[in-house]
Amino acid sequence: MTTIAIIGGGPGLGRAVARRFAREGFDVALISRSREHLDERVAALSADGVNARGYVADGRDAAALTRALADAASELGPIEVLQWSPVPAREFMKPVLETSAEDLVGPIEMSVYGPVNAVRQVLPGMRELGRGTIIFVNGGSAVRPGPKVTGTSVAFAGESAYGQLLHDALAPEGIHVAQLIIPRGIGRGEPSHEPAALADRIWQLHTDRGEFRTFAAPMDL
Repeated sequence: MTTIAIIGGGPGLGRAVARRFAREGFDVALISRSREHLDERVAALSADGVNARGYVADGRDAAALTRALADAASELGPIEVLQWSPVPAREFMKPVLETSAEDLVGPIEMSVYGPVNAVRQVLPGMRELGRGTIIFVNGGSAVRPGPKVTGTSVAFAGESAYGQLLHDALAPEGIHVAQLIIPRGIGRGEPSHEPAALADRIWQLHTDRGEFRTFAAPMDL
């Protein structure tokens, strides 16, 4: 048995992805900042028949994040799939002319330093398995900067660049790196943006192993 680790395991997309991968035999590690909500989500997944465990860690806290991933691999089994999908904090999203250098620290810690720390933790295990998938989930500002969401626009650009570099470097080793862009957010009446549909897309990214970037739906660039 292998494990999918979902960083940012919320009640919408996180739960849907957990259920989708569990149907294929994966155990599930949910990593989130809040123990209260995490326990609720693990209990809901357990009621669905999913073998899931929760681990508390903030993606900006390198020590807590790497410890959570190490514990998940030890308790559940090797991490074959890593999904990076934490929801950006509201304070990360300010208009460009109101954004200071200090305002960019949090977004960059979350979207650049965090993924680097997570990948470095799980990569040795993937190499030992001889396979693996790393998936970055981002909003449209990752490819079209938004003047009112400066923090995420800048940080997602760095995350995208890192992911593309990983994709190119790790493909020869059988480790696939992918990015799913979800324009206009999750849900909102668009069938392609519903959590279950997005979970199917993420499963396809794991199994089809194509190009780095995929869009949940077309967007103007």
